Amino acid sequence: MINEIQQDAQARMQKSVNAMIDAFKKVRTGRANPAILDGITVDYYGSPTEISQVANIIVEDGRTLAINPWEKPMVAVIEKAIMKSDLGINPATNGDIIRIPMPMLTEETRKDFIKQARAEAEKGRISVRNIRRDANGDIKDLLKEKEISEDEERQGEAEVQKITDKFIKQVDELLAEKEKDLMQV
Repeated sequence: MINEIQQDAQARMQKSVNAMIDAFKKVRTGRANPAILDGITVDYYGSPTEISQVANIIVEDGRTLAINPWEKPMVAVIEKAIMKSDLGINPATNGDIIRIPMPMLTEETRKDFIKQARAEAEKGRISVRNIRRDANGDIKDLLKEKEISEDEERQGEAEVQKITDKFIKQVDELLAEKEKDLMQV
């Protein structure tokens, strides 16, 4: 019983950390990375579709992304979707290819992106702690129903705390890595 609760908590905490990693991909650095376009959808024959599903996205050099749509009419649609996004980047169309130059980051924008990354990390920590609370609540319910002893309850909660500490540490390490990445000139 307790093992199942711990395994469930660990799986849910891993999903929270993975969600934070995905959110970090959207916090752009000064380098070109196709992942910043994840989540931007275009209308493709009536259904919302990610850009990566209708075009090739390649990194031309350290600061430029090139998007090569598979169909010519998609060029204008993709360009419009990128402009409407809140990424703050301006695409430039050259025939069939859309180029996205990544602007240099100023000190101010770097600090804003670090604040954004810290906010995402805090969301990750809160999510992990909420999962800990849920797991501890499930363990207490088992104790109330007299399915486990008080010793097993304490041991189970201690194990859940160890799992929580591991994931909080992982969140902190990922944040430090992202901050270092953002501060590189």
